[in-house]
Amino acid sequence: MRRCAHCDSLFRQWFGTSERSGVAFTQRESILAGMDLDQVTLTQMRYAVAVAGAQSFRQAASQCHVSQSGLSMQVRKLEELLGIVLFDRSKKPVLETPEGALALVQMRSILRETERLGQIIAEEDEPSGRYRLGVIPTLSPTVLPLFLADFVDGYPRVELVVEELKTEDIIARLQADTLDAGLAATPLEVPGLAEERLGDEVMYAYLPVGDPLLRAEAVTQEELRDRELWVMPEGHCFRSQVLSYCSAERPREPRRIHFESGSFQTLIRLVDAGLGATVLPALVAASLDEAKRRAQVRPLVAPTPVREIGLVTARADLRRRVSDALVEVARARLSEALEPTPAEAVTLSPLNRREA
Repeated sequence: MRRCAHCDSLFRQWFGTSERSGVAFTQRESILAGMDLDQVTLTQMRYAVAVAGAQSFRQAASQCHVSQSGLSMQVRKLEELLGIVLFDRSKKPVLETPEGALALVQMRSILRETERLGQIIAEEDEPSGRYRLGVIPTLSPTVLPLFLADFVDGYPRVELVVEELKTEDIIARLQADTLDAGLAATPLEVPGLAEERLGDEVMYAYLPVGDPLLRAEAVTQEELRDRELWVMPEGHCFRSQVLSYCSAERPREPRRIHFESGSFQTLIRLVDAGLGATVLPALVAASLDEAKRRAQVRPLVAPTPVREIGLVTARADLRRRVSDALVEVARARLSEALEPTPAEAVTLSPLNRREA
């Protein structure tokens, strides 16, 4: 497989050239002189990047729809051409070697720029192509259904691939260039990542039938802090948001039961069983039947806690048309589904760096 002139220039930008200037080669030039870069292919680099992402030759082969032996042979060939070992195969999972890690960073850059070249040619004025979107679990059941059908119908040339991932995994995948965007609670304020705010979702207290706090019109931060509280497991940003609002390192665990759930429906049923209280975002609370909402959902006093919903990307230009289209559709549907942000509101941080 031959490289185009564009790809060849990218190779040379990092790997350099073997031109002699009438003086002795430096060590770097000597290494470069031993490389046969003309034989390196984009396919070989894609296979290597897939192995690095999956940390497994078997899984990488499955993702690339090739045999494991064929993929391994191409990665070996790439290592021979570059004169370095990319992976420590003795480790499980497979790990990048120090020199391999540096080379893989540049391979991702080369593949990204090659993809950009294809998008410039194919996209023209209409968003198109494969778009990889990560969504945090606490948004996927409520926010995705609001806009997904409209986006797919409005942009038929986009192949949308959606994965449910935790916030830290979305960040890592964006930085590794294995996602195009992430739908998450923001602001994340991670260097190198761009964020587009889509809307604010108000938080509510959800209390068991018979709780004295249900007699009040709203629940204070101090009252909620004193309750036995069900929260999400570590690694879920909603856990960090609830604990930061309650100014607590840990929740008061209900009746010495050490259990955390990643499902709002499970938390709701535990509260209904009289085993503590929890906090629900507006779209989850709105999914309850009206009688349950009236009986067990109470607003939190001002400043009202909200979680900001945003689209996070790592590349400002590549797939920009698709990202802009996704933002436009999602923001419009969220504005219809969410109540206006209260005048006195506080946006809760989605990341607890001690847990991250």
